[in-house]
Amino acid sequence: MTEPARPALSIVAPCYNEEGVLPEFVKRVMAVLDSAGGASELVMVDDGSRDRTWELMTAAAATDPRIVAVRLMRNHGHQLALTAGLTLCRGERVLIIDADLQDPPELLPDMMALMDQGADVVYGQRRHREGESLFKRATAAIFYRVIDRLTDVDIPTDTGDFRLVTRRVLDLLLAMPERHRFIRGMVAWIGGKQVPLVYDRKARAAGETKYPLARMVRFAVDAITAFSVVPLMASMTIGWVMAAIGFAFFVYSIVGWLLHSNLPGWTSLMAAIGLLGGMQFLMLGIIGAYLGRLYDQSKGRPLFMIRDIVGGVGGGVGSGPK
Repeated sequence: MTEPARPALSIVAPCYNEEGVLPEFVKRVMAVLDSAGGASELVMVDDGSRDRTWELMTAAAATDPRIVAVRLMRNHGHQLALTAGLTLCRGERVLIIDADLQDPPELLPDMMALMDQGADVVYGQRRHREGESLFKRATAAIFYRVIDRLTDVDIPTDTGDFRLVTRRVLDLLLAMPERHRFIRGMVAWIGGKQVPLVYDRKARAAGETKYPLARMVRFAVDAITAFSVVPLMASMTIGWVMAAIGFAFFVYSIVGWLLHSNLPGWTSLMAAIGLLGGMQFLMLGIIGAYLGRLYDQSKGRPLFMIRDIVGGVGGGVGSGPK
């Protein structure tokens, strides 16, 4: 049986508890695809949602053969759910977008125009972020600037996963076997001609953020450990600092002994022990974070597990790689 020809464009959207916004998302995306013309597909991945997201996805797939609904066995997290969709999509160009409509799908024609001029990647760069707290904006700004300082890879600031990539870039991305994935950094690492499209990010159309503080911290740790060994190398710097402090205490003790002064002793000793112990545990934690990721990677388990695939032209995505 001949495999269906590749569509010119795929749109991939990971979804988690998005029943409030999904119908509007599908409506706007399909309107953009209608105006673009040519063969296309929308691949939506249900990342173990607990609401009616899967029901809405399958209903949409039943009404339009360009829509493919994918359900994972359980919640794998945003980056792995996105990886599942990218693995299954078939388009020559692929738009990555979230279903919350903070990143407007109507920007696709502008992205396509930039890619027509030779870009390998067109990434959305946020000029303004509506509906987000000062804390969220501040921590996001700090995160991007910290990772820029820690890594040798030029990861654009104020960008998310919202981007249009070529099939060549996508194939290179999928060849990377990392389990703890930071896709925007992995795409930046690939290189090629990557150009920004500056836009104003909207507030969520419905629902609530899927990145509370705890998940943001885990995401930041994954990003830093995936692209930088600076935290590991910091042990050398901390070692030199602690050696200098220890030497200062040594000189202080000798001078006090020569002058026959009464040394506080207990205070200085406890301060030194506390500082040294704290630094040791900090570095052990950093080393443990890297070792934990090596352990996860060494097990060789699949990145994601698919439960159902519904929709697609002629079997569509379902006949593609798993």
